[in-house]
Amino acid sequence: MMAFFTAFSVASVPAMAGDSHKPIPVEMKFMGYIKNQLLFKLNFAGTAENNEFTIIIRDDQNNTLYRENIKGESFSKSFLLNSDEIGDDKLQFEIISKKTKESVVYEVNRNIRVAEEMTVSELK
Repeated sequence: MMAFFTAFSVASVPAMAGDSHKPIPVEMKFMGYIKNQLLFKLNFAGTAENNEFTIIIRDDQNNTLYRENIKGESFSKSFLLNSDEIGDDKLQFEIISKKTKESVVYEVNRNIRVAEEMTVSELK
C-alpha cells in the first residue's frame, strides 16, 4: 500500500504545483504479429523545440539490445521483434528527450497461456 501511495503522490505533485511542463510526446502500440514476429510502433508527436530523442531497448538483465538517436517532429518508428528469441523475457523501451532529459519507459511483457476449452452437449 505504501509503494502505491508514494508513486501516486509523486506523480500528482507536478499537476498540483501548476507545472506546465509536458511529458515526452510519444505513444507505443502493439500492432500484432507478422510471421510469428511481434510488431510494435512508436508514434512521436514532437515540436520544433522538442524533436530529438534517444530510443533504447533493454532486456531483463539491463543489456542494451538497441540504441538510436533520432530527430524529427511527427513520425513513427516500427520494431519487428523475433518472438522465438525473446521468449518470455521482458523488454523495456526507453525514450529520452534530448532537450528535457525526461524519459518514458514502456515494458513489454509477453505472457503465453495455453487454454483448453471443453463443452458438454446433450444429444437427442
